[in-house]
Amino acid sequence: MDKKALYNLSYGVFMLSTKVGEKVNGCITNTCMQVAANPVRIAISVLNTNLTCEMLRESGVFALSILDEECMYETIRHFGMQSGRDVDKFGNMTIQKDSNGIPYLGWHTCAVISAKVVSSEDLGTHTLFIAEVTDAMKLNDHAPLTYADYQNRVKPKAEPKQAERPIIGWRCKICKFVYEESELPEDFTCPLCGHGPEDFEPIYG
Repeated sequence: MDKKALYNLSYGVFMLSTKVGEKVNGCITNTCMQVAANPVRIAISVLNTNLTCEMLRESGVFALSILDEECMYETIRHFGMQSGRDVDKFGNMTIQKDSNGIPYLGWHTCAVISAKVVSSEDLGTHTLFIAEVTDAMKLNDHAPLTYADYQNRVKPKAEPKQAERPIIGWRCKICKFVYEESELPEDFTCPLCGHGPEDFEPIYG
């Protein structure tokens, strides 16, 4: 299966944040859709291994920053490619908060949605949360960043393979898991973080 074909599905790119006690955290997700109109409800999907998913199950409330077309890779890397278990992603930032006291991005964001979880379903690698929107605010007039645009324009291109040195393994750029074979299967999924082959880099001998 060519997983790159799935990039043609129309996704947005979002920073999902929540709070438990004084602990706040956020992660990048590309799955959100409106599923009902009265009351307004949305569905989001979050990787089960993410700290944000764990915290969201406990808190039941979140803020969703809808990233805009001006968003740079550094913002996505900061919130999406390191764990809140290791770093304080909101540390040393001047942040805005919604009515629930949850931080959201005041930059690179065209709108923010606040919501309360009403149900959830464990899908194996991810959890699907259905949530009722409690507030929403438009922040600028920029178009939202799509997942396809992220893949084609924002995400840095992989460096050409170094043909003079053999590949002895593949390292996940997200969680550093190492696959110890010279060929990475096209349908491979990281057993730790759930990311696909496009987020692996070769390890040369």
